[in-house]
Parts: sequence; C-alpha cells; structure tokens
Amino acid sequence: MSNRTLKSLLERYIETLSSEKGYSVHTCRAYQNDLGEFLRYAAASFSPEASVAPDDALDTIAIEDIDNLVIRGYLGFLHQRNKKTTVARKLSAIRSFFKHLVKHGRLANNPTDAILTPKQDKSIPTYLTVDEMFRLLDSITTDSLLGIRNRAIFETMYSSGIRISELSGLNVEDADLAGRVMRVLGKGSKERIVPIGRTCTEMIRGYRKRLFMETSIRPDTEGPLFLNKNKGRLSARSIARILEGLCRQVGLPMAVSPHAMRHSFATHMLDAGADLRVVQELLGHKNLSTTQRYTHISIDRLMKTYDKAHPRK
Repeated sequence: MSNRTLKSLLERYIETLSSEKGYSVHTCRAYQNDLGEFLRYAAASFSPEASVAPDDALDTIAIEDIDNLVIRGYLGFLHQRNKKTTVARKLSAIRSFFKHLVKHGRLANNPTDAILTPKQDKSIPTYLTVDEMFRLLDSITTDSLLGIRNRAIFETMYSSGIRISELSGLNVEDADLAGRVMRVLGKGSKERIVPIGRTCTEMIRGYRKRLFMETSIRPDTEGPLFLNKNKGRLSARSIARILEGLCRQVGLPMAVSPHAMRHSFATHMLDAGADLRVVQELLGHKNLSTTQRYTHISIDRLMKTYDKAHPRK
C-alpha cells in the first residue's frame, strides 16, 4: 500500500496546479473533477460490486495498482458516452497526473506511456457572419444603464476577441481608453495587451459615465469594469445568460455562446487579411495550431467563391 492515499495524492496535485503552474480556480476544478472520476473508476475496478466507487473507496487501493489496463478500461467506458474531444481531455489530465507522480518519485513508471491519444474529429468553430454580428450588437438598446452596459460588454468582446473569463475579470485600471488597449489576464495568469476599436471605447466611456450619474461611482474608481445590479463584479455565467437572451430577441438562427463571439472575431480578422500569428497573439493562444482552426473557415468560403465565380470549372 502506498504511503499516500489516492485522495491525498490528487489533492496535492491540484495544489501544485494552482501554486506552481498558476492555473485558475476553474481549471483546477476541472482537473479535480476529471481525475476524481477516473480514480473512483479505478477503485471500482478492484471491487465488482459497483461500477463507480465512492470517495471512501479511494483509500482501498494504492496508486501502484493502477496500470495501463485499468486506464484502457476507463477509456472504453468513456467512449460509450462521450465525444472524442472529451475523452482526449480526460486522458490528458490523467497523463499529467501520472507524469507529476513520476517526477516527484511517487511512481517508478508512467502507465499512460503506452496509451495513444484517440484521434479527434476536426471541428469547425461556430461563428457569426459580419452582418449577423452587427445585427446583434446594434439591437442592444442603450436607453438604460443595463442596456448601455450590455452593449459595452459585447462590443468589448467582439472588438478584442477576449475570453468570457477574461472579460469578467477586467478592472477599470486594465482599460486604457485613450490608448485604445486593454491589459488582459489570460490562461496560466499570463498577461497580454489587446487593442480595442473606437466604437468599443466610446461605449465603455458612455457606460461608466451613466454609471456615475446613477450610482455616483466615478469612472476612474478602481474595481470591476463591468458591474452587476448589486455593484459587484459581473460573472461569466451572467454574461452568457445575457447574450443568450439577446440572441433570442434578435432571432439568430443558431445558439450563440460567448466563445462563438471570440470565434467570430478571429474569423473576421483572418477574412480581412490579418496575419495568422498576429491573430494568435491577440487571442492569447499558446500554439499556432489552435489558431489555424479558423483558417479552415476562410478557406472553405474562398473555395465556394472560386467555384461560383471561375468560368472554367
């Protein structure tokens, strides 16, 4: 039996993700959920009475008991009810966990070394056309504090291409409206500077001015850039709900998530001739391959135009 339980090894690993790698609370929670599910499955595989073991059962086996056969069985279990991307994500978390254990001397060998990552389907991100995006933004009325706030929020999201979590985390001091740039805290607590358009800066100024008129909160008061009705930070979940409501009002033909607005930003930039590496920098992507997904959209549209217009088909 290992001198540490599976539960304590997992807790120590999650602490490492936060303290050493700077992962966000949301990312750490996702790792904990994925790995907790796997370890319960592993414990249950040694106890035929249940398919998934409760947390108490994590004390009944040692980390050394988990071999590549257990992991393969878990992947088979996942394939029955999950998309390939989900399976790949969960396997990635398991790989990282065992790599950590080997690095710190808790295990001699990594049981995931002999396991291949399942081939994933290439998905094309959902996005809005330029006309659809303009129709959505122009539909947001600005005759109330909440209206002008919502307009400023989504103008900011489309103007900068930032993630919804980054938008929610913006503070007043992060927005240099005169210079038309914002300081964004991205994944792994990495900062980057992103430009914003004139329409966006005007909307933010208008919102903060209206906020001062109705609440006496000065435009330069430190704190969250976008406030909820209780004058606190507006959460990512709340922003997503607001967007969902706006899309229903406009009657867009698809469900538009905050991430779809980010996809739209990237697609429209590339369609207009922006350099791929510039877009990578703006989006805060670590790998260029992540940004390259958007080129498929542009190429597909290019081919349709070519086939329609070229006289010699």
